[in-house]
Formats: sequence, structure tokens, C-alpha cells
Amino acid sequence: MSNKLTALFFVLLSAINANAQAVEMADVMRSNGKIFVVVAVASTVMAGIIGFMVYLDMRVRKMEKAQSNKQNVY
Repeated sequence: MSNKLTALFFVLLSAINANAQAVEMADVMRSNGKIFVVVAVASTVMAGIIGFMVYLDMRVRKMEKAQSNKQNVY
């Protein structure tokens, strides 16, 4: 339990340190209005990954159900 709390503390501490740093590239993109393109592309990629995972989950469930029905017949 203590190890988990210590690890959590260090992760949170490193996240706070990362937020304190200024990112010049993000400031430039924000000023040019291109940050919205980056967000749109990242969102599209994440939506595609999530959609693919849902699709695979449905196929695996269907295969598992067919396999269990096939085993129950014998």
C-alpha cells in the first residue's frame, strides 16, 4: 500500500513539473490557429482507434459465442 502511494505521489509530482514548462511550439500553433487542426487530427485518430476496438470486441464476442454453442452441441 505504501509503495503504491509513493509511486502515485511521484507521478503526480512529475505531472506538476511538466505543466510548469512553457511549450513554444504550442504557442506558435495557437497564434496561427493551427492548433485546431492538430486537435481535430488527434481526435479523429483516437475516434478511429476506439471504433476499431469496439468492432474487434464485437467480432470476438460473436466468435466466442459461436465457439461456446459449438461445444455445447456435443
